[in-house]
Formats: sequence, structure tokens, C-alpha cells
Amino acid sequence: MSKSNDGQHDGKVRIDKWLWAARFYKTRSLATEAVDLGRVLINDDRIKPARIIKLGDTVQLRRGDDTATVMVKGVSESRGPAPMAQLLYEETAESLAARVERKEQAKLLTSDGFQGKGRPTKRDRRQLMRFEGN
Repeated sequence: MSKSNDGQHDGKVRIDKWLWAARFYKTRSLATEAVDLGRVLINDDRIKPARIIKLGDTVQLRRGDDTATVMVKGVSESRGPAPMAQLLYEETAESLAARVERKEQAKLLTSDGFQGKGRPTKRDRRQLMRFEGN
């Protein structure tokens, strides 16, 4: 495995290292765990953490409710700054559109008032009393 000066490799990098280097996961162990749990697919196939990733592979990631599909544009074993990490992949147009749609739907579902967390403020309590007709 020959390494160039900028930390880029000749195309032979484990998926768990690549996910960590591309800043999808904070630690390599979290990336390994996600792969083991089937939350990461390469070309629609379930994989193991030692799977070698190649340029042009399609990677599907699930993190919580968020799903992303990215194309591999570069490989690196070392974690660098975020702008460099973003050069390692490109999100597909369908994935980007679906993520924007989910964000818009989430905004519509949330209300601006009391959300049931903690004690309501005086204003929340007055609005609730007005709504209940008391």
C-alpha cells in the first residue's frame, strides 16, 4: 500500500477507516460497530469492517433517522480537516433531496409551544388554560 504525501492511498483502505477519515463517525470503533450492525452497505451488500473500499463504490449509511447514499471519490486512512474529508465522497442527488424533504417534514411536525419537556412556562400554562377553556 503506497502512501502519497497528502495522506491519500492507492485505493486499498478498510471501510471502517474510510468512514472515520471521511468524518461520518467520530471514532473508528463507532464506524466498526455501525458496519457490524448492518447500518453501512456497499453497493447494496452487507459488509464486514475489513472490507476494502474502492473508488466509485456506492456507500449507504444509516445514522439514527438519517440515511445517506454517497459515491466514493477518494480514499484516505488518515483523518484530516473537514474540508479535506468532504473531498472523499459525493452525496447522490436522490439522497440529498430525500434528506431535505425529511428536514422539511420534521419542521412541519414540530410546534413552537410547549413540547412536554420539563415544566411549562407561565406563557405555556396560560395558552394551555385558554385552549382548554378554563
